[in-house]
Amino acid sequence: MTKLDKKVLSRVSKDRLRTWLKILKTSHLIEKQIKEKFRDEYNTTLPRFDVMSALYRSNNGLKMNEISGVLKVSNGNITGIIDRLVKEGNVLRVAIEGDRRSSLVSLTNKGKKQFEEYAIAHESWINVMLKNVSEQDSHLLIDLLDSISEINRS
Repeated sequence: MTKLDKKVLSRVSKDRLRTWLKILKTSHLIEKQIKEKFRDEYNTTLPRFDVMSALYRSNNGLKMNEISGVLKVSNGNITGIIDRLVKEGNVLRVAIEGDRRSSLVSLTNKGKKQFEEYAIAHESWINVMLKNVSEQDSHLLIDLLDSISEINRS
């Protein structure tokens, strides 16, 4: 590798590092705003929304460890959220026959309606936050981020 090659690689490497930092900063900014909106407008949390979202997408309910796997968090983080959702009547937890340690968790009709309200608000908040991103740029960003995901799955 020549000096010029190393210099170009170093420049490309620095640009990629700046790209990563910009993605991270933007993600944190959006997440912070979404957390505030959920707290201020619904007196709820983003993790609760995420749990309800996972349950909403599952027609047959999920075991606690499946919820943890989908959300990539520990069972301990999920347990408290599920306990509160059950208490509020948004979630039903049913013991699984033959498995004393597992239960199946699903949204109640009340929980489905609540989640749908959250989801509409969530989408509108994101739409406003990203209003300066054109449809074409949105597709380009998705493709670029997908290309990163594809490389890292190999």
